[in-house]
Amino acid sequence: MNALISRRIFSLFLACLTLSIASISLAAEAELPYTFQKKVMIPMRDGTKLAANIFLPKEAGRFPVVLMRTPYGRPGETWGGPKRYCPAGYVMVTQDCRGRGESEGKWEPWTFDAQDGFDTQEWIGSQPWCNGKIGTTGGSYVGWTQWSAAHQQSKYLKTMVPVVPFADPYHDIAYVGGAFQLSLSLGWGVSMGGVKVEPAKLPEAFKYLPLNKWDAQFDKQVPYLNEWVNHPTYDDYWRKVSIEGHYAQVTVPALNIGGWYDIFSKNTIELVNKTRKESANALARKNQFVIMGPWGHGVGGTKSGEVDFTQKAQFNVGEAEFQWFEHWLKDKNTQVKDWAPYRLFIMGENVWRDEHEWPLKRTQFTPFYFHSGGQANTRMGNGTLSVAAPMSEPADTFTYDSNNPVPTHGGNNLIGAAIGPFDQSTIEERKDVLVYTSAPLTKAVEVTGPVKVILYAASSAKDTDFTAKLVDVGPDGKAFNLCDGIIRARYRNSETNLELIEPGKTYRYEIDLWVTANLFKEGHRIRVEISSSNFPRFDRNPNSGKPFGTDTELLKAEQTIHHDQMRASHILLPVIPR
Repeated sequence: MNALISRRIFSLFLACLTLSIASISLAAEAELPYTFQKKVMIPMRDGTKLAANIFLPKEAGRFPVVLMRTPYGRPGETWGGPKRYCPAGYVMVTQDCRGRGESEGKWEPWTFDAQDGFDTQEWIGSQPWCNGKIGTTGGSYVGWTQWSAAHQQSKYLKTMVPVVPFADPYHDIAYVGGAFQLSLSLGWGVSMGGVKVEPAKLPEAFKYLPLNKWDAQFDKQVPYLNEWVNHPTYDDYWRKVSIEGHYAQVTVPALNIGGWYDIFSKNTIELVNKTRKESANALARKNQFVIMGPWGHGVGGTKSGEVDFTQKAQFNVGEAEFQWFEHWLKDKNTQVKDWAPYRLFIMGENVWRDEHEWPLKRTQFTPFYFHSGGQANTRMGNGTLSVAAPMSEPADTFTYDSNNPVPTHGGNNLIGAAIGPFDQSTIEERKDVLVYTSAPLTKAVEVTGPVKVILYAASSAKDTDFTAKLVDVGPDGKAFNLCDGIIRARYRNSETNLELIEPGKTYRYEIDLWVTANLFKEGHRIRVEISSSNFPRFDRNPNSGKPFGTDTELLKAEQTIHHDQMRASHILLPVIPR
């Protein structure tokens, strides 16, 4: 991408990296309060050397170390982090990932981060300025570099503070519900591959077909992009870089920080849940914590999308991280062990609340059923939503034209689409969007937890997609998205073995809408949107049933959504009693 888009993407990622030490001035000082060592080449097991900057306290001694491994350019001499940490008795190390910045080797996203992270930790632990304790920091991909190396069990790694992290490149980056996360995967991937795209041409670039030759439209090819498209199932290509199956080997406390509108919202919580459940280490099981605010990929602020969550949403990430490291790396009593393991911001009510498990034990998973007179198309249609189960009702139908997909308008995005909550009213005027809305609530309803839709649907195609979105509608009619999801028909039963569908036959689909925490206030309405596209967040299903990535033609599909006694389509909401 050109410099403008690259700066935008990098600034979003770098915001996550530096927010962990936010509120520290980045201005250069006449005399820096640390000793700076530039471009120290750290050897890996295969002889490759990775470039690092080292920030040392002025006084001699052995100190705990805060490590950041990044593909976005390691912070340099006047970085704000060491201005706080070095005078407080820490060493800080920033390192370029393999093949990035001034590091040697070939850049292959996520391929070498586990071993390189371990090798770097072992090297740091053996240095005369290290007291044998390392904590890791950073966000997004830099959250990944922390988690990917954790199960390698360096004896020097003592704790982590990953911000908006991911754990499994297949599920968290490339494919969701079997659909390809187009704008994230290709938008981020092409930028990291050094390809230049004019900003105005990016929307058109996302439309390029076939996807398995997507980078052919540019002056430079990025081989790993084609690899991602050529591996649409969860096969060994993805398994070998996943943290799945390794949580038992995680031995250190971790503080995860994320947002309800982040691209990794669901996973930020799952990392904590899985380690708490699967780790063989009692210390690690007990000391996994997560903080979830109303944010996108940049955390700590008060506004997301078109919604201002008030000053109550503001969170000092840097202070939380510092207190965390003071406890785990210096044995100081900063009360972090007294924190609740799940600190959640409840949107709508705009309050923070401490919880001790996820999903919450008091959750009442409640089905809200779809109803209509057969014309739920658009928000002006007759689609309704209620806890009453349907009896005999006509199905709803719409035409999914993959040449005219429903546009992404807010949500869990990073590149190529708006981020966060936006009024969906215009989207809900499309006839290919079914809208089911409850009556105005006579009392508030809190929905906090994982959300899913059970859909009974048929299609005229051999393969197609179905999407779902949960929306909060205010008395003024503004409809703000909370969470959404997608399912690709061929992967309805398995992410490893595809099964095409029989045209005209009704199938049961389960659509994962990830997670949210929202109070639907009295007078508000709960709404669900059903469609077959969300572009460019997800690629357009061509409806052909051909091998993924090979289509050059986009077809139409006639979709039927059932909501009757035997096929009761519904959304399953995690209702919290109040």
